[in-house]
Amino acid sequence: MNLANLTPQKFLDEHWQKKLLLIRQAFENFTPPLDPDELAGLACEEEVESRLVIQHPDVSPEWTVRQGPFTAKDFAALPPTHWTLLVQDVDKHVPECADLLDHFRFLPDWRIDDLMISYAAPSGSVGPHIDAYDVFLLQGLGERHWQLDPLPESTAEVADIDLKLLDNFTSKEDYILSPGDMLYLPPGVAHHGVAQNDCMTLSVGFRAPSHAEMLADFAGWLAAKADPDARYEDPCLALDEAEGGQISSHARDTIRTTLRSYMQIDDAEMDRWFGCFITEPKPWLVTSPAEQPVEPAELIAALRAGRTLHRSSYSRIHFIAKAGGALLFCDGEAFDLDEAVSPVAPLLAWQRRLTASELGNALANDAFASLLTDFYNRGKYYFDNE
Repeated sequence: MNLANLTPQKFLDEHWQKKLLLIRQAFENFTPPLDPDELAGLACEEEVESRLVIQHPDVSPEWTVRQGPFTAKDFAALPPTHWTLLVQDVDKHVPECADLLDHFRFLPDWRIDDLMISYAAPSGSVGPHIDAYDVFLLQGLGERHWQLDPLPESTAEVADIDLKLLDNFTSKEDYILSPGDMLYLPPGVAHHGVAQNDCMTLSVGFRAPSHAEMLADFAGWLAAKADPDARYEDPCLALDEAEGGQISSHARDTIRTTLRSYMQIDDAEMDRWFGCFITEPKPWLVTSPAEQPVEPAELIAALRAGRTLHRSSYSRIHFIAKAGGALLFCDGEAFDLDEAVSPVAPLLAWQRRLTASELGNALANDAFASLLTDFYNRGKYYFDNE
């Protein structure tokens, strides 16, 4: 991948979360990893998140949004122009699309969210809008006209529609993107893309959890640690606390002391929470158990016989190095690895395929062999040809 002849470090210094970048021929001779018919086929599957955005020029309401899954009849009934099909998490369903994301791994893995692919008929669009996260927009087929406003004066949205469209959009820059061209947009850039012909665009989006999301999840983490039977107590209640319907200073002190006691959490425990939070899969992207569960000895024997373990595209694995080992996170759970096997944590987090030679002596560790077998039996890994 070409970053407009910038090194990854220079891109991070000058553009990441700072300013947009147009990259002509980021991918030379680019061909999308799936065609429009295959994309439509994905949108017909129950476990795939998809939607259709249809614009009705000169009609009110101008925009309609329909959620998938769809059928062949749905697509046959579409007008010849002014509609867009969007399919989320294509990288989770098509291995070749997951491989495309490897080009963006100079950015932290935990920040990469998904590859969304859209197909638009001529004049198809999802309207002018602002994303709250970084995105790379790679042109796959046809041409798309992008209008941009890096510093919009207003972020007011159109009311009473299912799309977050800007009510007052003014273009300050515009570009026509052809296959292989790519735009990088930091959060907050207003953009409006319109298909010039039959058009496919691949969008690499990044995770940027809101403060509200993190606080809500962290509060749930704290609540789960609380004794469910512990309740408010006031054995030293004074008679004057009942006067006039007040909430007394003594009661307020008790409540503040109680709640603050749960907030005395150290960095290691907060790290454990965040690793679980950021690897939690979307509810519809949960792995299915292996059809035939195995014992650790069977799993190790298969690896040593030359078979390769593949990580499920649904699974997220990251780790945090710590003194005396590592903390491994997989799909919302935390696992402590001791110092003897902690060197395999980067392998599990970085590689999508594992062999016996790569895992080395860790396979002789009973605790790690049991953990890897548990991952296999829960569908987080599978063997080649399964």
